[in-house]
Amino acid sequence: MSAVSSAAFDNAFATVDRAGAQAPSLNGKMSPEKARKAAEDFEAVFISEMLKPMFEGLSTDGMFGGGPAEGIWRSMMIQEVGKSIAQKGGLGLANHIQAEMLRMQEAKS
Repeated sequence: MSAVSSAAFDNAFATVDRAGAQAPSLNGKMSPEKARKAAEDFEAVFISEMLKPMFEGLSTDGMFGGGPAEGIWRSMMIQEVGKSIAQKGGLGLANHIQAEMLRMQEAKS
């Protein structure tokens, strides 16, 4: 995780703050709950991106398949599957991301 620049995490903090996350901040710092939410969101996006290639080659022919809306619904389904996997523990990335975000925050102050 040390290869990631501090600026990248600063941008992530700013994005989370603008998104209006619900967890309160402690003295202008990101709370552990807010860091956890951001870490889980990141892991959900990562998992969704990893799942996309699994569905790219599927044929949607047939009586109830196909059409332009199929791609839209499929991408939404993949996003929700990624969220669900991340909320149930996922790949374990969220724990490490949260710890690193909090560690970098402490080092900054």
